[in-house]
Amino acid sequence: MTPSEPPCQAPPPCQGPPPRRGVVFDIKRYAINDGPGIRVAIFFKGCNLHCAWCHNPEGISPRMEKMYTRSRCIGCGTCVSVCPERAITLTVHGIRTDAGRCKLCSRCADACPSKAVELSGIAMSVGQIMEIIEKERVFFEQSGGGVTFSGGEPLLQSGFLTDLLDACGRQGIHRAVDTAGNVNTGLLLEIAARTDIFLFDLKMMDPVLHEKWTGVGNDLILANLCTLAASGARIIIRIPLIGGVNDSEENIRKTAEFIAGLQCKPKEVNLLPYHAVAQNKYLKLGRPEAFELFQTPDDDTRARSIAIFSEYGITASTGG
Repeated sequence: MTPSEPPCQAPPPCQGPPPRRGVVFDIKRYAINDGPGIRVAIFFKGCNLHCAWCHNPEGISPRMEKMYTRSRCIGCGTCVSVCPERAITLTVHGIRTDAGRCKLCSRCADACPSKAVELSGIAMSVGQIMEIIEKERVFFEQSGGGVTFSGGEPLLQSGFLTDLLDACGRQGIHRAVDTAGNVNTGLLLEIAARTDIFLFDLKMMDPVLHEKWTGVGNDLILANLCTLAASGARIIIRIPLIGGVNDSEENIRKTAEFIAGLQCKPKEVNLLPYHAVAQNKYLKLGRPEAFELFQTPDDDTRARSIAIFSEYGITASTGG
């Protein structure tokens, strides 16, 4: 080597691909209705169903969204002053945002002293979420709980979901996935290999009515539920019970017949009666006209549904 030649240097070590990030819109601690025991529920943003009764409308779009609570607003104008796009104005009816100019930079939400402005949807890493999960481990161990990945539809962010399931598996944390089943069958089975229990949402049996109320047919959903059951996966089937939509004796009986034919054991059903909590969320999203009010099934309807499932050897209960 001549004096003018630079000394040999080892090549930089291979860094590998950057860690995946996902978009979540809520993290609920001490969750008792999202699988067995006390759990942390992670809500992934984005869904490929558009259920008319959806109680998490902020989880449908995969994109970040701005939410505004008029009753919290103190009219201080801080959000107006910090907005770099000048997309916000203060009126007698509260703030107004020009969606065409807003870049969702979060400065207004970060600056709002009363938390009247929020952003639904934040990009997080596996490490950030695992840090939150680890803090709750004592409650998992005492209650037989764990982590539930919900949404939205968590399988639409399959890479991120896989990384989280693997990370939880390495730590011995019980894993549940809440899905509507409207996904690729191969992908569903890949997730099943990393999942301790599925919470599988089953809306209704009639394919025409299913498309009317959710925006999609149910052929793939039913086929995926059959395949998942045949794989040996543990499944709890969750049925949103919507008055005037799917609470008829005919639909409940057809649903019970279908579930009775599945290969999974035990056969468990959670009935989730409709509630109107989404109305306030549509107001926050600035889309009050999109909210549709449904009936909450009465006690007799719930009891009748549970009795029908029992006829087919299926354990059904309200909630869960």
